Amino acid sequence: MAKNIDSKSVGGKTADVVVVMVPLPAQGHLNQLLHLSHIISGYGLPVHFIGTSSRNRQAQVRLHGWDPKITSKIQFHNFLTPPNPPNPKSTTNKVPTQLIHSSLATFRLREPIFELVKNLSSISNRVVVIYDFLMTYPIQDVHSIPNAELYCFQCVSAFTAYTYIWEMAGKPVMIDGEALKDILPCRQGVLFSPELDEFVQIQSRSRKLSAGIIFNTSRVIEGEFVNVMAKEGHHSAEKHWAIGPFNPLDVNKRRRSESEKSHKCLEWIDKQPTNSVILVSFGTTTSLSDKEIEEIAIGLVNSGAKFIWVLMDADRGEVVVGEHRGSNLPEGYEERIIKEGKGLILRDWAPQLEILAHSSTGGFMSHCGWNSCIESISYGVPMAAWPMHSDQPRNAILVTKYLKIGIRVGDWGHEGELVKADEVERVVKKLMDSKEGDQMRKKAAKLRDTIKKSVEKGGDDDDDEAIGTEMDAFIAHLSR
Repeated sequence: MAKNIDSKSVGGKTADVVVVMVPLPAQGHLNQLLHLSHIISGYGLPVHFIGTSSRNRQAQVRLHGWDPKITSKIQFHNFLTPPNPPNPKSTTNKVPTQLIHSSLATFRLREPIFELVKNLSSISNRVVVIYDFLMTYPIQDVHSIPNAELYCFQCVSAFTAYTYIWEMAGKPVMIDGEALKDILPCRQGVLFSPELDEFVQIQSRSRKLSAGIIFNTSRVIEGEFVNVMAKEGHHSAEKHWAIGPFNPLDVNKRRRSESEKSHKCLEWIDKQPTNSVILVSFGTTTSLSDKEIEEIAIGLVNSGAKFIWVLMDADRGEVVVGEHRGSNLPEGYEERIIKEGKGLILRDWAPQLEILAHSSTGGFMSHCGWNSCIESISYGVPMAAWPMHSDQPRNAILVTKYLKIGIRVGDWGHEGELVKADEVERVVKKLMDSKEGDQMRKKAAKLRDTIKKSVEKGGDDDDDEAIGTEMDAFIAHLSR
């Protein structure tokens, strides 16, 4: 890792380089850039983090794995946006209306973001602005500030970005020589609501040439797709940086060194055999119906695997703490699984990093948001891929068909079709108690070790631009 960069007074300026993070105010987006903020702050660069008061507070409460001393160095800026409507109705697909509303509300941030960067530019030699692609519209005026240097953060996997770019260009999307045209989900219907699709199009139309494009991935994981976009993509004039994973890789090492009391689920999982537990979680933008919950509940018990099931409703407006899902599990279900030692139901925020990094965790049933995918990959945990909307089906393809460390649950193309308990049981048994599942675990563990090795060495033997070197090179580039 590079040495800390000192901020010096040069030409009347109070800092050489200041970094401004502009995430979309949704958990999966906030989380990635907050992780990156900790990394950059650890190099000694001042970081300013833009958001709303509730979302910034929420992101900090939910963050795990970092030294609080680093968090205290990050300066959070809380801007006002219109509140989400109370009790928003569900859409016809899995895209939550609250995500649509909070996304559209970001249009109001155009002026305050410009004013903040302008003020910082007057006391800094360079202001580095790292903005979520889905915040391209609000930051468009920042390009006019002479000493502002902008980097577009792709909040999705490199594979997902590649497939969208290649589809728009009319090029075939290939994996291992196989064209994926017939199995790639379209953007309409199950993936995007019309409102969210238009929101994405507005960001695309607002896009200007940036100093570079950043991915929360590693060339060890997705180097093929990063490289082909850098050479042939329509943003090939911009430098492509694969500087992930952003999440800490030794989170349980930190847990063991801390005296604070562990979450109850960690005390439970400490007592379980190696690779015996499957984590079940569908993120913060998905709500399941009571019937879906019932089928999952039955399937999990019938699989015979031990499990931790994070059963929360999708984020709504001002959710920060005390989150709770009042679901209709089968009568006596929770009491029975606890008594028999089969599993736990968690209805509030869970320490996902610590669970995935635990030696007792052998699988992860997930909606395949990129946060969850990159965390599962970096901790060597194979996945039962159950995508719901947005980029998730394409991430599932990356995990199951390219990396081959996952199994699909059901079929993404059958929107509204209930996944039955026997399908849940089949997938969990295959992942947790079969030779195929064991092979996936070995492959996932090998990939995890390769990622860690490349970080520790500052570069993988077969790729001189792997994680450690690439992050160091990125920081050196910012502070040049």
